[in-house]
Amino acid sequence: MFFDDFLDHISCTAKTDLPVRICNYGMIAYSNALDLLMSTVEKRAKNSIPDTLILLEHPPTYTLGMRGKMEHLLVSQSSLKDKKIDIHRVDRGGDITFHGPGQLVGYPILDLKTKKPDVRQYVKKLENVIIRSIADFGISAQRNTGFPGVWVDNHKIAAIGVKINANGISSHGFAVNVNTELAFFQNIIPCGLHDSKVTSLADISGHPIDMDKMKKTVAAEFLSEFAR
Repeated sequence: MFFDDFLDHISCTAKTDLPVRICNYGMIAYSNALDLLMSTVEKRAKNSIPDTLILLEHPPTYTLGMRGKMEHLLVSQSSLKDKKIDIHRVDRGGDITFHGPGQLVGYPILDLKTKKPDVRQYVKKLENVIIRSIADFGISAQRNTGFPGVWVDNHKIAAIGVKINANGISSHGFAVNVNTELAFFQNIIPCGLHDSKVTSLADISGHPIDMDKMKKTVAAEFLSEFAR
């Protein structure tokens, strides 16, 4: 089920019978997406909106989590500025990662306080969503014990970095390499893992993947997982 009736470009479903509102956006600058994310977190904390999943893409951007090390950036910040590539330090878990065109980013803003949020269990549920979504494209993915994210053999295909604030509201989320230009990962030590290799659905499949289909698949799997 691909939810064609509500997952349209730059829109949010208003269906009240769904466990999570799905918001589909196109390409958004990371700084603007942060504003959108924080605004949505505030609204969710006030209970003025339901649980929400934001799906989007970013222009080329590097982000570092709270424990991210600048030495894991292998090029100078001035060279990134010359290429108009942004870099941000943010309040999520995890180290350094890349966001860019062809990568599906998901930001779940969920009220987890009544569910006694367990960060590890929450991350596991996000991994479930991604593993099943990737399987729909004929690719077998799995967890790598001790390393959040989703892997295909020894290659990382999806990164996860989340935050649950004092009010029990989740933010930040996951990034799945769909048609991502993998050369950008050569500028960093992805997630701070020195031996980590990165892949994408397109790289494995040998052809571009329909991003709209991927969004709809992730939306469907997310609704299934968080309806449980």
